[in-house]
Amino acid sequence: MGRGGKRMKEMTYAEAIREAMSEEMRRDEDVIFIGQDIGLYGGAFGVSVGMFEEFGEERVRDTPISEAVIAGAATGAAVTGLRPIAEIMFMDFTTIAMDAIVNQAAKIRYMFGGKARVPMVLRCPAGSGTGAAAQHSQSLEAWFCHVPGLKVVAPSTPADAKGLLKAAIRDDNPVIFVEQKLLYKKKCRIPDDEDLIIPLGKADIKREGGDVTIVTYGRMVEKVLNVAQEVAKEGINVEVVDPRTLVPLDKETIINSVIKTGRVIVINEAVKTGGYAGEIAAIITESEAFDYLDAPVLRLAGKDVPIPYNPELEKAVIPSEGDIKEAIYRVMNR
Repeated sequence: MGRGGKRMKEMTYAEAIREAMSEEMRRDEDVIFIGQDIGLYGGAFGVSVGMFEEFGEERVRDTPISEAVIAGAATGAAVTGLRPIAEIMFMDFTTIAMDAIVNQAAKIRYMFGGKARVPMVLRCPAGSGTGAAAQHSQSLEAWFCHVPGLKVVAPSTPADAKGLLKAAIRDDNPVIFVEQKLLYKKKCRIPDDEDLIIPLGKADIKREGGDVTIVTYGRMVEKVLNVAQEVAKEGINVEVVDPRTLVPLDKETIINSVIKTGRVIVINEAVKTGGYAGEIAAIITESEAFDYLDAPVLRLAGKDVPIPYNPELEKAVIPSEGDIKEAIYRVMNR
C-alpha cells in the first residue's frame, strides 16, 4: 500500500505505457494503435507485446515502413472520429512525417474554427544511450514545441508515463509523446489504478530544496536526482522541477521555485543550440523571478554535434552527473 492507502505495484516504464494504451482501448473502442511492427512482433522496444492478441488486427494495425503514411493515416483517422495512437519507431524518423504533423495535424482544428478535432498521440522513442548512432539517437522535442497546435509531453518515470499517456489519449489535440529509450526498463512503484490520470500542463517537484532549482525532464531527471543526493551531503539542497509537459508548460511552478531558491540550472539532453532549455531560461528571465536571481540562469545541454556511434564519445556529448555537479558548484559560486 502507498500513501493514502492506495494499492501500489511495481512496473517498468515500457509496461506502464502498454498498460495505459490497453486500458484506454478497453475503455473506448474508438482508440486504435498503428505503427511499424507493433502487432505480432510487439514493437521495436517490446512496448506493445500482447496487445495484438487482445485487440486484434483491426485495432492494432501494422503499417508500411513509411512514417509519412503513419502520421497521415493517424491525422485522417483522428479527424474522422477515431482516437489513434501512432508509434514512430525512432523519433528521428519524424523528419519523414513532418508535413502531416506540422502542416495538417497541428493546424486543422484552428483552420476549421474548432469544428474539426485531431485527437491523436504520436509516440516517439527518443534520445541517446543505446549505441544507435546519429540517425537513431536524437532528441527533437524542441522542433515540435515550436509549432502552435501541438502538445508535447516528456515523462521521466513509469507513473508519469502512464498517467500522462492516458491524459494524452483523451485529449482532443495532437500530442507528441517523447519516450527516452533508456527509460523503458526503469522500474518504480505506481498506483494500481485505472483512473490514474495526470493532467497535461502540470509540473512535478521531484525533490524539494532551498538552494538551487534544476529544471529538467526525461532521462535527465534521474541523473539530477542522483547528483542532488550527493551534494546534499555537502549542505547544498537542490530542488528538482520536472515539467513533464513541455507544451503546455507549467510556468508558475518553475517561476515560484526559482523565486524560492534564487538560483537555477536548466538541463536538456538535446543539443544546446535551439534546445528547449533555452526557452525555459528565457521564460524565467522575463518573469518576476529575474529580480530574485543571485546568479545568472545556467543552461546545461548536449554538445552541438551528431550523436557518435562510439560508446565513450556518445557518453561524452550528453550531460553527465559530473557535468551537473560542476554546474551546481558554478551557480553556488564554489
